[in-house]
Parts: sequence; C-alpha cells; structure tokens
Amino acid sequence: MAKKDKGSFAPPALGGISLLVVFAVLCLTVFALLSLSTVRADERLSDASAQAVKNYYAADCKAQELLARLRFGETPEEVWTDGSLCGYTIPISDTQELQVEVEIRTTNDYTILRWQAVPIGEWGLDEGLDLWDGETLF
Repeated sequence: MAKKDKGSFAPPALGGISLLVVFAVLCLTVFALLSLSTVRADERLSDASAQAVKNYYAADCKAQELLARLRFGETPEEVWTDGSLCGYTIPISDTQELQVEVEIRTTNDYTILRWQAVPIGEWGLDEGLDLWDGETLF
C-alpha cells in the first residue's frame, strides 16, 4: 500500500462555477421580476379595456331604448327634435359620449344618420417644444 501525502491535498476549484451559478440565479430572478411586472401591466390594461367596452355597450343599450321610444311616437326629455330629425347624446365615460341622430318618418321607416362615439372636452395646442428653424445653430 502506498502512503498518501497529507501536505499535497488541494480542494477542487469551484470559484468559477459558483460565480456562474450565482449569475444565472440573478438573471433568472431579474427575468421573473420583469415577467411579473409585465403581467401586472397587462392585467391593468385588460381591466381598463373591459371597463371601456362595458361602458360603451351600456350607453349603446340606453341609446337603443331611446330610439325605440322615438319610433313609437314618444319624445323623451333627453331628445332634441327638429321636424323629423331627432338627436341625443349618451355619456360613455368622462372623456367620451355617444352621439345619435335619427330621422323618423313613421314607426317602421327611420334612418340612423349618426351613431358615433365622440371624445368630449377641450383640445388645446401645446407649444412647449422649441424646434430648430433650420437657420441658426445656437
């Protein structure tokens, strides 16, 4: 039997492999956090989209009810009339409304002239950018 030299024992070199494993775990953690934030943003966007669709169809249903009342000769207080031309607006949200214009001739003879979701509010020109006029450098 051969004797082993007790002074020549060297531990295995694990420094490089350990650094690679730590780096891989950090990368996976960062990717997981980015995925989580993307999922949360997508959830907020889908909730807002679902609420917008729900609001639109609620306004559309109200507009259909008013149209049915107009077709049967009733004039609700929300409706303006000008001869056979009738119109009304139904709010969809704080920034949108449904505008409807209908020409009613008889109970079964009518023409929808306008059924449109329109943004409401004032539009203002923003002149906050200083653009280069093409002549001077400074």
